[in-house]
Amino acid sequence: MKPDSLSIKKRYDRLAPYFDNLEAVMEGLFFKKWRNRLWAKAEGEHILEIGVGTGKNFDYYPHGARITAIDFSGKMLDIARHKKNRKQIDVDLHEMDIESLEFADNCFDTVIASFVFCSVPSPRKGLKELHRVLKPGGQIVLLEHVLSSRPLLARLMNLLNPLTVSLLGANINRQTIKNVQASGFSSIHVDSSSGDIIKLIQARK
Repeated sequence: MKPDSLSIKKRYDRLAPYFDNLEAVMEGLFFKKWRNRLWAKAEGEHILEIGVGTGKNFDYYPHGARITAIDFSGKMLDIARHKKNRKQIDVDLHEMDIESLEFADNCFDTVIASFVFCSVPSPRKGLKELHRVLKPGGQIVLLEHVLSSRPLLARLMNLLNPLTVSLLGANINRQTIKNVQASGFSSIHVDSSSGDIIKLIQARK
């Protein structure tokens, strides 16, 4: 694992015991409805979740699908495994880096992620890996926070970004739609309910 990936992994390992509590308010007020919209777009028999974290999406998994989920933080995965057993969720969990996926080409119908690409050191490299493992005609569905289109807010986000990266390992100024466009995907669609900062993105291989 690259040094920058390793440093972010260590931050998430450190945050893992507190992660759900840190985001509890935002989860209840905002993220829950977005997760419903995200997983409503999942399709196909074999789905890959990138950045499963502590298992916040377990309650939204579609019935009948085969689901594989990865994260590069072993400590986050420990919590996810505990939730999996407690909730009896049918999912295969693996510790893995999105920039170097250990899956064959063309094997997933949908790849899905929520608030993940803020933490990927080389997002286009990660997106190209998702493109590789998708079946022809398969889709990615991403729920991401991105750089604001409003100049003053964007400037503030850029100023604050080094602090959020050092504290949380998360970038708040990513331009994920442009990164998807540059990574080989077609039919890129942004959900009409998306706001200025939170975007629900679909794209096809």
